[in-house]
Amino acid sequence: MSMSTREQAVAARAASRQLQALSSEERSELLNRIADALEANEPAILAENLLDIAAAEQANCEPALLNRLKLKPGKIKQLADGARQIGAMDEPIARQISKMEVADGLMLEQVTAPLGVLLIIFESRPDALPQIACLAIRSGNGLLLKGGKEAVKTNAMLHKVIVDCFPQFGVAREAIVLVEGRAAVADILKLNDVVDLVIPRGSNDLVTYIQDNTKIPVLGHADGVCHMYIDPEADVDMACRLAVDSKVDYPAACNAMETLLVHDCHLGAGKAYAKLANALTAAGVELFGGVRAEKELSLPKCPALRHEYGRPACTVEIVSGLDEAIDYIHANGSSHTDCIITANKDRAAEFLRRVDSACVFHNASTRFADGFRFGLGAEVGIS
Repeated sequence: MSMSTREQAVAARAASRQLQALSSEERSELLNRIADALEANEPAILAENLLDIAAAEQANCEPALLNRLKLKPGKIKQLADGARQIGAMDEPIARQISKMEVADGLMLEQVTAPLGVLLIIFESRPDALPQIACLAIRSGNGLLLKGGKEAVKTNAMLHKVIVDCFPQFGVAREAIVLVEGRAAVADILKLNDVVDLVIPRGSNDLVTYIQDNTKIPVLGHADGVCHMYIDPEADVDMACRLAVDSKVDYPAACNAMETLLVHDCHLGAGKAYAKLANALTAAGVELFGGVRAEKELSLPKCPALRHEYGRPACTVEIVSGLDEAIDYIHANGSSHTDCIITANKDRAAEFLRRVDSACVFHNASTRFADGFRFGLGAEVGIS
């Protein structure tokens, strides 16, 4: 007989305490076993993924969704490598933060502790499941996972591969529960006495719905409206390479560039903007214009100044300097990832200091904003 959502959440909490009872070395070894299991089961995982893709194509799903759904060549190895990276991290539980003597012979120690039970809702990307699961295992947290319906078969196989590794370490499979159906999510949102944090990864509408329908704390991961600013002292060839990589490498990702800000000194025949536009269009990117660019560059009007295309398309806007570029980013960005392309170190340092985003880069692709690329194995979301 299947468990109710409350029973699932309670079981996840009990199993999370089993994870916490393991030594750091045992949790690391569990993650290494999961990495091995992912690689050993790659054919079965990819077979289920092909079934999900076929069903999504038959349902006429959008190209951006299909792109997120597909497990590309090398992805399983990357997920396995990420699990091993997380296993090699310093122990996150009971790490001392501070220690003080509050009275003679009486010591007060502050240490890190697991959050408890997390509900994480993620979009059609099945590769998010093992990344989130591995982070939870290393940190001793229980998980309730709700993936997109488009990836139901892939998610089920990935979940099975992971939880099948638990019993040999004395951990119940319920440490990570795969939640099915929107009704179950609505029920879980009422369990503020059992669930400690909700992380919705998806649209602003999803995040707003979650925040409006639960008393559980919510860490929202929504838009990725990332900007690249081309400074007067930018290396043009570098700017072309980084702009193309930021937009084309994975257009549906939340760290893909959505807006290209170009200093007005780069306008005109043979100047930087012409080369940038040629590089992007040659790579299959469709260009839209902001308020100035629409008029001065004869580009079709962008849907909105703050817009996440999720496909090979981006907004171009013209600015007159660093201050205007930063103001534009703050007004129209999502505080995810923004970068400046320049050889001027002082201007770069000012951009890095003033832009209020989770990741701020100098002469780097926005696609670099990734937990695996940072050597952290994975990330759940950027907020």
